[in-house]
Amino acid sequence: MADEVILLDFWASLFGMRVRIALAEKGIKYECKEELWNKSSLKSPLLLEMNPIHKKIPVLIHNGKTVCESLIIVQYIDEVWKDKSPLLPSHPYQRAHARFWADFVDNKVYYVSRKVLTTKGEELEAGKKEFIETFKILEGELSDKPYFGGETFGFVDLSLIPFYSWFIVYEIFGNINIEAECPKIVAWAKRCLQKETVAKSLPDQKKVYEFVGQSRKRDGLE
Repeated sequence: MADEVILLDFWASLFGMRVRIALAEKGIKYECKEELWNKSSLKSPLLLEMNPIHKKIPVLIHNGKTVCESLIIVQYIDEVWKDKSPLLPSHPYQRAHARFWADFVDNKVYYVSRKVLTTKGEELEAGKKEFIETFKILEGELSDKPYFGGETFGFVDLSLIPFYSWFIVYEIFGNINIEAECPKIVAWAKRCLQKETVAKSLPDQKKVYEFVGQSRKRDGLE
C-alpha cells in the first residue's frame, strides 16, 4: 500500500518551503492542503487537530500520524525515505555540525529578518546591521564550498534557501543591497536554484513582495 502523505502549508511560508524541498528531493508524492496565513481563529479544524500545541504550519501527516516543526519534519523525511538523496551527513559529527547551523538559521537568521520587516527608525538601522553581520557569519561557514555541507546540497542549504525568496522584501523594505554586502550568499543561492527540486519549491519573489506589502499595510507599518 502506498504511503499517504499530506502537507498542511502556506505558499509563502519559509518553513513550509523547507518541507516541500525535502519531499521533492526524495521524490515523494503528497497532497498539499493550503492553510490561511493569520493569527486568528480562522485556522482550519484540521490544522488545530493535527497541531494542537503550536497551531501552525507546516504539518506533515504520514499515514495518519503527524509530525510538526519544519526541521523535525525534514529529519523525519530523511530517516523514513533514507534510500533516496540523503539530506543529513552519515557521520555523527557532521550531522551534529549540520544541525547546529540549521538551528542558527532558525534562531538567528529568522530573528534578524523579522527585525528588518517589523521595525522603524533606529531599531531598523540596528536590525539591518545585525542582518548583514548574520549573513557574513554564514558566508564564513560557507567559505569556498559549493554548498554548506561540501559538494552536495544538504540539510543546512535546505534550511536557509527559503529566505532567498524573501530577499527582495528585505532589500526593498530594509533598504539593503544583499548581493553587494554578501556576494557569496547570493552566488550560493543562485547555485541552489539551479536544482529543479529547489526552484519548483520556492515562490516567485515578486509574489512574496506583493503579499508582504499588503501585510505591512494591514499591520500599520506603511
